[in-house]
Amino acid sequence: MFEFSSVWVIAGLLVLVILFLLITFAKMLRKAGPHEALVIYGVRGTRIIKGAGTIIIPMFEQCKELSLELMSFDVAPQQSLYTNQGVAVTVEAVAQLKVKSDPVSIRTAAEQFLTKRPEQREGLIRLVMEGHLRGIIGQLTVEQIVKEPEMVGDRMRSTCASDMNKMGLEVVSFTIKEVRDKNEYITNMGRPDIARIKRDAEVAAAEADRDIAIKRAEATRAAAIAKAQADQERVAAETASLAKQAEAERDLDIKKANYLETTKRAQAQADKAYEIETNRQQQAVVAEQVRVQQVEREAQVKVQEAEIERRERELIATVLKQAEIERQRIETLANAERQRLMVEAEGRASSIRAQGEAEAEIIFKKGEAEAKAMNIKAEAFQEYNQAAVVDKLITGLPEVVRALSEPLSKVDKVTIVSTGNGDAAGAYKLTGDVTKIAAQVPALFEALSGMQMSDLLGKVRLIGDKAPKPDQPSAK
Repeated sequence: MFEFSSVWVIAGLLVLVILFLLITFAKMLRKAGPHEALVIYGVRGTRIIKGAGTIIIPMFEQCKELSLELMSFDVAPQQSLYTNQGVAVTVEAVAQLKVKSDPVSIRTAAEQFLTKRPEQREGLIRLVMEGHLRGIIGQLTVEQIVKEPEMVGDRMRSTCASDMNKMGLEVVSFTIKEVRDKNEYITNMGRPDIARIKRDAEVAAAEADRDIAIKRAEATRAAAIAKAQADQERVAAETASLAKQAEAERDLDIKKANYLETTKRAQAQADKAYEIETNRQQQAVVAEQVRVQQVEREAQVKVQEAEIERRERELIATVLKQAEIERQRIETLANAERQRLMVEAEGRASSIRAQGEAEAEIIFKKGEAEAKAMNIKAEAFQEYNQAAVVDKLITGLPEVVRALSEPLSKVDKVTIVSTGNGDAAGAYKLTGDVTKIAAQVPALFEALSGMQMSDLLGKVRLIGDKAPKPDQPSAK
């Protein structure tokens, strides 16, 4: 049992030793791919391994990778470059470089760039190439730079070759990406060629238009000749046809004239008979219209008489009825007042009773007189259709005169300037004007009422003579 366990221990130890040896060998073994080179330096000196592997002794040798891949970066100087003509241009180019594959170049590149970062290495290379580019641009014209960019690239490769060899590098390609200037020299440089090309194109277009116009004119002339011949034939045919049409139209016009003469003769006879019949009917219509107008006048007279009768009835219904009601109201009020006074007088002394009865009698008589006056006024209104309007106008005359003189009552101060000419001067002129204004009031009344003042006053006298005299109040 003890022997079996010791075998397993020995086997495990052997496995561990083998694993340790394998790991150590793996760390010591370094391989280089086709895109890189291994630079080994130590006790055995400096070795370059490319596309193979080697054993590195730990603690005695050191190993670093050097990239052999293509490097591409822009070459664009910040400052403007001056050409052989003194024109400032800005050139942007793309350069592609790589480390050469031979061991000497790899060893040289390792000496230059092994401890530098990629951006530091590109910065150094860019400075060298920008300097060579400045020198090449200074030897060329703008036209050469723009029109022959391959020549500029070839010069850059040949010029930079020696400096790049010193760094173990080679220029694979150099391509100008853009050339521009601030003075528009490049833009104007192509204008002569553009103008020449446009001129040649315009000349070619003009020649083509000329040839087309010639061909078109020849075709138009041939077509015009053919058309003229066809027109001549057509005119001859149309002339013959028109001659036959004229003969046919002449015969037709003769027939139409004969028929028209017969038709007009018959039409004239018919029109004469129609005119005679029309006159006869017109006379009958006129007689009927006269009769209708007489009937209309009679109807209008009847309507006017009915309207007059209606207005008289309306005046009686409105004025007399209201006057009768007013009279009854006044009599009722007078009776009530008399009864009131009589009742109050009974409680007083006999002398006061007699005085109250006398006052009541006076009020009663006064009311009776006012009622009779209203009856007379109503009868007058019934007799004259314009009486109510005239009464309102007469009662309003004082208001008209007052309104005319009212502006003078609002004048605080009147200054009169008199020249002394004439009788009516100064204050007399002012009062005379007011009198003339007041004298125009009757004329205003006559214009509004349509009645003369003399006629109205005559009718008022007649009404006063016809009206019954009111009874004299009896003295008690």
